[in-house]
Amino acid sequence: MKLVIVTIVDEYKKDVLSLFKQARIENFSESDIEGFKSPGTLQLPASWFATESSGADSEMFFSFTDEEKIEVLFTLIKAFNSRLKSNNPVRAVVVPIEKYI
Repeated sequence: MKLVIVTIVDEYKKDVLSLFKQARIENFSESDIEGFKSPGTLQLPASWFATESSGADSEMFFSFTDEEKIEVLFTLIKAFNSRLKSNNPVRAVVVPIEKYI
């Protein structure tokens, strides 16, 4: 069992859900996050309660799943990224799990 983490900009959400389905990864979690491109674009808020966000609306998906399914997912993500015309590819990482209950 391994942990796969996938980050995307919001516009790819339906596409990534389809990729998870094609890879037969049926159990996963999702979280809204803010993505930042580089430290140079990071703007600190002028006040503690700033109302304007400086990041991009993004999503993070993660799943504890089998390595075989992750390999399929990575193949699908590579193919998806090769067709993109933007500079916001789908990013994915795998983290080994030493113990779980």
